[in-house]
Amino acid sequence: MAIGERIRFIRNLRGMTQKYLGTLVGFPEKTADIRLAQYEAGTRTPKEDLTKALAGALDVSPLALDVPDIDSYYGLMHTLFALEDRYGLTIEALDGEVLFRIDPRKGKDAAQISELVCAWASVAEKYRAGEISKDDYDKWRYSYPQYDDTQITAKVPSQDFSDAMVKAFKKKLKD
Repeated sequence: MAIGERIRFIRNLRGMTQKYLGTLVGFPEKTADIRLAQYEAGTRTPKEDLTKALAGALDVSPLALDVPDIDSYYGLMHTLFALEDRYGLTIEALDGEVLFRIDPRKGKDAAQISELVCAWASVAEKYRAGEISKDDYDKWRYSYPQYDDTQITAKVPSQDFSDAMVKAFKKKLKD
């Protein structure tokens, strides 16, 4: 999720209006909702000091609002939190292991990502079982989705082709 989407998500979670949050961070009451709407829509990006102020008003870490940086441990954690919010990622401890799951019932996005992750799990299991090599596994991951044969995709004809077909059918109907 982009920073604007995170601001909106957490603001709604807190039950705040755009105007209320905007005034909490110091925007004039007359334009507070408009200013906040611009950040949430992504037409403006808050600078670091505003991000900190928004985080304070929302009672979250600034990392919870920023686009996560997976090259840091905290950034990775906030990425996982965002995946929980957006795609229904769940975490649990079972027999001393930590497990991540996607709950496909969380919504359309969660169901889609669940299918994609299940395809990955299937290929990873083939690798662990010795059915495919490490090179084949890496080829699948690093070229994804090119070698994913579990997904159903449809090719859509170009607009020019579609227009030509409509024209031909119309001509055929006249004859």
